[in-house]
Amino acid sequence: MDHEALIDSFSDFKYEKNIDRVNLMSILEESIRCVLKKKYDSSNKNYDIIVNPDQGDLEIWRNRIVVKDGELKDSNKEIELSVAKKIAPDFEIGEEVTEKVDLHSLGRRSILSLKQNLLAKINEYDNTNIYEKFKKKIGEIINVEVYHILPKYVIVRDDEQNEMVLPKQEQIPRDFFRKGDPVRALVKKVDWKDNKPLAILTRKDGAFLEELFKLEIPEVSDGLITIKKVARIPGEKAKVAVESYDDRIDPVGACVGMKGSRIHPIVRELRNENIDVINYTSNTQLYITRSLSPAKVSMMEVNEKGKYVNVYVKIEEISKAIGKFGQNIKLASQLTGYKIHVFKDNPYEDDVELKEFSDEIDHKIIQKFYSLGLNTAKSILNFQKDDLNKRTNLGEEVIEKVFFILKKEFEEELNM
Repeated sequence: MDHEALIDSFSDFKYEKNIDRVNLMSILEESIRCVLKKKYDSSNKNYDIIVNPDQGDLEIWRNRIVVKDGELKDSNKEIELSVAKKIAPDFEIGEEVTEKVDLHSLGRRSILSLKQNLLAKINEYDNTNIYEKFKKKIGEIINVEVYHILPKYVIVRDDEQNEMVLPKQEQIPRDFFRKGDPVRALVKKVDWKDNKPLAILTRKDGAFLEELFKLEIPEVSDGLITIKKVARIPGEKAKVAVESYDDRIDPVGACVGMKGSRIHPIVRELRNENIDVINYTSNTQLYITRSLSPAKVSMMEVNEKGKYVNVYVKIEEISKAIGKFGQNIKLASQLTGYKIHVFKDNPYEDDVELKEFSDEIDHKIIQKFYSLGLNTAKSILNFQKDDLNKRTNLGEEVIEKVFFILKKEFEEELNM
C-alpha cells in the first residue's frame, strides 16, 4: 500500500465518521509516530510528518546528525560523515541531514500495523464523540426506531444509526413494540460496553413525564408554568404538581387544555396513564388536600417531626382517597413527602365544629384555620401552639385566646 492509497483509505473515514480535517491529520500523525517508535525502538522526535488528507499528501522526513565514521551509536538519529557526503558533498560533522522516508521502506508489517493503529484510533475518536453526544442528551426525550427486540431489552436506533437500549425495566408495562416502530424515550444515562458507548433509555422515569409536559405545553417549555413535583405509577396513574408565578395563568387549566386537548396526547404516549394535575402550594394542609383529589378531606392532623398526617374523610370518600390498589394515597405521599393515614370522618364523637364559636372567635381568625384544613375544635387543640402560630401568623396572644375558648368548651362538658 503506497501513501496515496493509505490517505484515500482513511479519507473515506473522514466522511463516514464525520471526522474533521484537523483531527484526521492528528490521528494520522500520531499513528505514524507510534509505528516509527516501534520499528526503530527509539524516539520518533527526529521525524517531521506532513499530512494533507484533502490532497492525498503524506510525507515523512527523518533528521539525523552527522558523526565521524566509526562513531555511529544510533543509526536512527545519526549518520556517518562518509554516508552524508554521498547525499551532499558539503556536509560536515555536527550538521543535520534531512531525508525523505518512503512508506515502503518501513516494511509490510509496519504498514499493516499503521493501518490497524489508524482504524483503532479513528474508532476510538468516533466512540468518544458518540459518548459526548449521548451525554449531552441525558434528561432529554429523543425519537428513535425499534431495530431489534430481545426478551430483556429493545435495541433502537436514531437518525444517525447509533444504537441505544431500552431495558424491559425501563418500559411502561403496557408497552408493545414491533421492528420499525417509532419510539419516544428519555436518555437516562450513558455507559461503556465493550469499549463502545451505550445510551440507556427510559419511559418509566418521572423525568420522562416532565419532559413530555415541556414538549406538549408551551407555557411549561417557556417557563411560565413550573413543574414542582412528579409522582408516577407507570402506565397506571400519575400526579403532577404545577405552579405559575403569573397570576393571569391558571397552571392546571393550561396543562389540561380545553376538554383535555393538551393532556390527552401525553396520556396516549403513556399508554392511557391517568394523570392528575394539581396546583402546588406551600401550605402543607392545602397541598395534601389537593394531592388526595378526587377525595374530599374533612380535616387533618399534621405531625411535622414524624412527617406523617392523619386525614379524616367521610365514609363514602375513603375509597377515593385510597384509590385502586392504594394508588391514590401512595402517589399523594410521594408528591407531598408525608406518610398519609386515612380515617373515617369525625374521630372525636364529642368534637365541635369551629363555626359554632363564631360568637367568641372573629370570622377572619376562623377562616385562617379553615385554610389550614382545621375545621373543628379538637383538630386545633391537637396542634402545638408554637406550630400553629407559625402556620397562621395570628400571634401568640390570639392563639392563647383561641385555645382558652376551645378548652373551656370541653371543660364545661366534663363538669356537667
